Amino acid sequence: MAVTNTAEVEAVNAHPTTVDDSGNLEPKHPEVHTVGPHSYVQSDGKANLHEAYMDGDDFPTEEELATLRRVPAKIPMKIFSIAFVELVERMSYYGTVAVYSNFIAQPLPTPTGAPVNPDDAEAIPGALNMGKQVAFSLTTFNAFWVYVCPLFGAWVADTYLGRFKTILYSVLVAEVGHLILVASAAPSVLENANTALGVFVLGLIIMGLGTGTFKPNISPLIAEQVPQEKMRVETRGTERVIVDPAVTVTRIYNWFYWFINVGALVGQISMVYAERYVGFYLSYLIPTIMFVIAIPVLIFCKKFYILRPPSGSVMGPAFKLLFKALGAGLSFNPVKTVKNWRSGTIWHAVKPSTLGASAPSWYNFDDAWVDEVARGFAACSVFFWIPIFWLAYRQMDSNLTQMCATMQLGGVPNDILSNLDPIAIIIIVPIMDSLVYPFLRKRGIRFTPIKKITAGFILGAFAMVWAAVLQHYIYKTSGYYENHNADYKSDISVWAVTGVYVLIAISEIFASVTTLEYAFTKAPKNMRSLVQSVQLFTSAFSAALAQAFTPLTADPHITWNYGSVAIISFVTGIAFHFAYRSMDKAEDQLNLLPTGHIGTDVMPADVERRPSAEHSPVQEKI
Repeated sequence: MAVTNTAEVEAVNAHPTTVDDSGNLEPKHPEVHTVGPHSYVQSDGKANLHEAYMDGDDFPTEEELATLRRVPAKIPMKIFSIAFVELVERMSYYGTVAVYSNFIAQPLPTPTGAPVNPDDAEAIPGALNMGKQVAFSLTTFNAFWVYVCPLFGAWVADTYLGRFKTILYSVLVAEVGHLILVASAAPSVLENANTALGVFVLGLIIMGLGTGTFKPNISPLIAEQVPQEKMRVETRGTERVIVDPAVTVTRIYNWFYWFINVGALVGQISMVYAERYVGFYLSYLIPTIMFVIAIPVLIFCKKFYILRPPSGSVMGPAFKLLFKALGAGLSFNPVKTVKNWRSGTIWHAVKPSTLGASAPSWYNFDDAWVDEVARGFAACSVFFWIPIFWLAYRQMDSNLTQMCATMQLGGVPNDILSNLDPIAIIIIVPIMDSLVYPFLRKRGIRFTPIKKITAGFILGAFAMVWAAVLQHYIYKTSGYYENHNADYKSDISVWAVTGVYVLIAISEIFASVTTLEYAFTKAPKNMRSLVQSVQLFTSAFSAALAQAFTPLTADPHITWNYGSVAIISFVTGIAFHFAYRSMDKAEDQLNLLPTGHIGTDVMPADVERRPSAEHSPVQEKI
């Protein structure tokens, strides 16, 4: 039974909870249960989630949580306008990135970079003639830069401008970068490769800043348009079901990723043929024009959006709280220090209710916010495994493109094959959303985020095995092993690379989409851009790690490049699964943490002059 009197409350407070090393909230006493600020006791020692979280009669009981099918809420149409903005942004980004490799690596055949005979089956556009390794290094730097900038964009949005205005300004910055890229590909500039390279790098940096500050804010904005954040029981037809916000977020981000890949596909295919038949200036100009469309769409639809306010300097208190918690576990014995940090008691030790009158002056939050911050940092620990997954994905930036150039193209541009990745995603996402995931849920099989990410690691490893074997046979059939000719050509059809791209696509659906979902559901509500930026920032580590593989990107070592990435990805996936098994089991418990509060009792209206949906004058019941 739930705690109902003072004596029971005192008994609960005498037995604080812990958070284990995987982020799982656990009571220190088997009969005491705490989730956020809710502490309660049961004679049978089992947690009664219904009584702890009940906020209305439609909240599912423990039995309903265990037996009823979980379904998503209805998705409002306004979400698709945000998805369209992401579509044109991804078209602009991937449309330009698709031609970077040829622009940097290949020689200039004509003043615009287009081949002399575009209809020649083996024709390859080029401009700077810097070679494979420079192309790999610059494309990898671009990936690193684009995923470092989200930390800045998240800080600006959460602290000062809010997500909407940050997105709008990011579009304008990215447009400036796009225009500089167009200038770098002008025929008069291409006459001097060093000048063109300098202008290109400047455009790459400015565009990356705009793109990087855009990304951590568009993802939370789209999921926040469904205001329901608590489970409820509904009757649909004759069936009673649980409308689960976590399932809703999964569906939103699956379709969000679908829009991302539609944009990427249109951009990549169009720009590859633009560079082939006209020149690089056109392949940079079209994305510039397309991205401008995002501005009127955002301005027109703004009045329909739920816009959360910037919450001031939340990042500071969060990290001060983290360091205070770590300090609470310090000991002269290093072993004991690590043990304390892994026990989870450090978070209970820094709660306002624990410190009482001794709490520091900067404590302007409640116990529930401490639990949210603890969950957010636990989620960030998950993200720091993801760079290993992105090592496999990074091979598409340059290595696989150049591998295709050594195969029989049959009239297909070598950098068009990378579009098999978004094509596969566009086909597979509706199948997963409409058939596979509902099938699993109906049979009570919970394909949780931790399991999906694990599957992403394994499938990424299989993709790299395929690439390693294919590269070996390219060397073998081209005679490269007998004669190390830099211009070797295999008679293997370029379509043999299909399996690599399809496997990477499926691994993305499991790993990449899930990290978007995980960043949203596990972050404190007033730190969603920040946690999303940490998720993106970890991808920068993969770009930095990829730089360590640069020596393996030159012949005849490329087979070892793919093989080593395959082994690392597979081993990491297995280790990840075992490291987060307990956190996986606590998925519902973590998602059901109540909303914490930081700041004054009534938060001010946001920068858009609309009342905050989260902090209205009537405080949310916790």
